Amino acid sequence: MRRIVSVWLIDWPVTVMARSAGPLAPPDPFAEAAGPLALILKTAPGAVIHALNPAARAAGLSRGQTQADALAMIPHLDCRPADPEADAKALQALAVWAERWSPSVSVDGSDGGLEGLFLDVTGAAHLFGGEASLIAQIEQRLADAGARSRASIAPTPGAAWALARWGTARRIAGDDLRDLLAPLPVEALRIDQATLRQARRFGLKIIGDLYPMPRAGLARRFREVDGAGLVRRLDQALGLTAEALIPVRAPAKYRGWEAYADPLTDTAGIEARAPGLAESLSRALERDGQGARVLTLTAFRVDGRTSDISVRMGRASREVKVWLRLFRETGFERIDPGFGIDALMLSADVAEPLAAHQVEIGQEAAARQAEGLAALIDRLSARLGEDAVRVASPAGSWLPERAERWRSALAKAPAPVEGPATHDRARPLMLLDPPEPVEAIAELPDGAPARFTWRRVCRRVTRADGPERLSPEWWRPRGDGRQVRTRDYYRIEDDQGLRYWLFREGLYGPEYTGGADERPPSWWMHGMFP
Repeated sequence: MRRIVSVWLIDWPVTVMARSAGPLAPPDPFAEAAGPLALILKTAPGAVIHALNPAARAAGLSRGQTQADALAMIPHLDCRPADPEADAKALQALAVWAERWSPSVSVDGSDGGLEGLFLDVTGAAHLFGGEASLIAQIEQRLADAGARSRASIAPTPGAAWALARWGTARRIAGDDLRDLLAPLPVEALRIDQATLRQARRFGLKIIGDLYPMPRAGLARRFREVDGAGLVRRLDQALGLTAEALIPVRAPAKYRGWEAYADPLTDTAGIEARAPGLAESLSRALERDGQGARVLTLTAFRVDGRTSDISVRMGRASREVKVWLRLFRETGFERIDPGFGIDALMLSADVAEPLAAHQVEIGQEAAARQAEGLAALIDRLSARLGEDAVRVASPAGSWLPERAERWRSALAKAPAPVEGPATHDRARPLMLLDPPEPVEAIAELPDGAPARFTWRRVCRRVTRADGPERLSPEWWRPRGDGRQVRTRDYYRIEDDQGLRYWLFREGLYGPEYTGGADERPPSWWMHGMFP
């Protein structure tokens, strides 16, 4: 059975006002406000209350109330501007911190604001001593971080949301879902204010009043407002209609997790516990025949923040020694312990099948060399950064200067493409970028050069092979605006035994008629053979 935890952050976003850099970090300068405090949001109709502190809520103010009405009720109300973007950013960071309890954490914005979280803890509550212990732990951790909260657990997000805000019970099983939701007020279905006013006009005060009403008739009765939305919310709460939750981060399928009674306060403590996490994760990967390509070590701090480091590998691996070496190269000191770390998580963000393979007889040395090269790339990337180690990959172009693209050595190799890299003709190991002009003497119309001058040195050709004709890519204009023309490439050798790769740009014939606006064919040096 699906089990969803709804966490209501009662004073959110007052608790994170002016904290655009992250989530909660006590002490909260607004938690001890002397009087009523309200965050004001400017809208098209006028300024309205975006959030309230407990004193303002106790005085009778409510969210969505206009600022003018609020000041009429409480002339001494402390009004401050709201910052929804900072609130959303802080709640996203808090959702990442809540991954200590669940790999799938979503932000709750169902009521038009951002004031809670959804945690999918299906099959995981026993790891925290049961559902009651899990709820108590969530509320206590948030209280320690400076936020009052109320959590509940139910088979559906809608039911969990309703219990957290309106219910006396904290847990609902599947068989008593309807009975426990029935006495709750209609606003517990996450409906808008217009639909709520219409429901009260019809005398529908509690959710149980909606049960005997036919769905079609209910939608028609509320057609002036969001009748379909009311029916959908009711069915979602009862589990008759599925409701998808979008996690703030894609949940990792494989992860190792540990919690500590005594918080870790330095890098040495983190490094000492990393091997145990790595062993746990490696066993899970080995059980499914998988290997990790991207690993992330996340530290959950006591102040409601997280700090993490990641390593990426060119080949999938489940070798604990390799993982730890890469983390040391990256630097455990990049994790900021803050006021202490009470949990660590090592997750495999990208996992691939890792099956044993048989090396052909006589290829053992080549296999060891490939493994050594992959390990070297991993270490250099961990120490210097992923963008500092790059390799060339073939690209979909027949022009040599466009036939390769540089990519990170740890990125997945692209699919094979047709081009010079897969052609059977020889290509020089060194290309000039851009090609350099050459003065050549050659037989017209398409003879190889007999003599050419490059970099002020005249060279006599003793051997030549070609031409290899490459048609222009007319759909890709040149950067300098010049006409794209056909190329004839020649492999030549001079009297000193040096070999070159020259091309003639342009043809004598249809492409060149000798007009005043046309350029004659020209010769260029593009590369050298060893």
